[in-house]
Amino acid sequence: MRPFIKWVGGKRQLLPELAKYVPKNFGTYFEPFLGGGAFLLSLEPNKAVVNDFNPELANVWRVVRDQPEELLTKLVEHQANNSKEYYLDLRLTDRDGRLEKMTEIERAARFIYMIKVGFNGLWRVNSKGQNNVPYGKYKNPKIADEATIHRVSEYLNNADIDILTGDFEKAVEKAQTGDFVYFDPPYIPASDTASFTSYSSEFGYNEQVRLRDLFKELKDRGVYVLLSNNDVPLLHELYEGVGVIETVEAHRFVAAKASSRAKVSEVLVRSWG
Repeated sequence: MRPFIKWVGGKRQLLPELAKYVPKNFGTYFEPFLGGGAFLLSLEPNKAVVNDFNPELANVWRVVRDQPEELLTKLVEHQANNSKEYYLDLRLTDRDGRLEKMTEIERAARFIYMIKVGFNGLWRVNSKGQNNVPYGKYKNPKIADEATIHRVSEYLNNADIDILTGDFEKAVEKAQTGDFVYFDPPYIPASDTASFTSYSSEFGYNEQVRLRDLFKELKDRGVYVLLSNNDVPLLHELYEGVGVIETVEAHRFVAAKASSRAKVSEVLVRSWG
């Protein structure tokens, strides 16, 4: 089952490697950094707790689960009106007060539409939470992907899936022995490898340390924990002696052009074996 959106940093290319480290038997599946949900949708666990800090994205997942038909109706409308002017006007709604007046369905459709037609499939906001991604140049984007949305909605309804919005630590507070947690946090920048002090972002050094400490806590609790990140010295320094570190090669888009795909080294850290 494939995701209904492409998410920057998504794990579709890494799925074969991730699959090697899925425990044979586990209880509840937890994914605190959900994004496009490629790993969740490949596993299709019967019981899961998933989370994303981005409230707009978490809302999309809930709407796909609860109101797929109404969402698709709105997406068909966006597809029929798609143009640079239409996109820029919809982007403006987080600046002029219109976004706050939108229903959850309208917000979800706006999010999916903007991901589908925005430059490079990015979702990026400024310090005020306003989207600032330019319009892309896609000839025939598939905005209303009916089959995929229905398939994902069917799964989310047939399984026991909690969809949360908030901090990654709170998202796994109910994890217990035998459960499986997958962490796919914002990656440590490859360019900032000289020292911890040179590394700063919204998910910066303090968050990476807090995540490492949570990894250790969950491991001690008997939880299966798997984490992916960039293969950089900072990562090895953080997790040396904490978990089993495996280096893997993954295809990743590393430039603006989709054709510019390169193999890069990533690491998977697991709490067992």
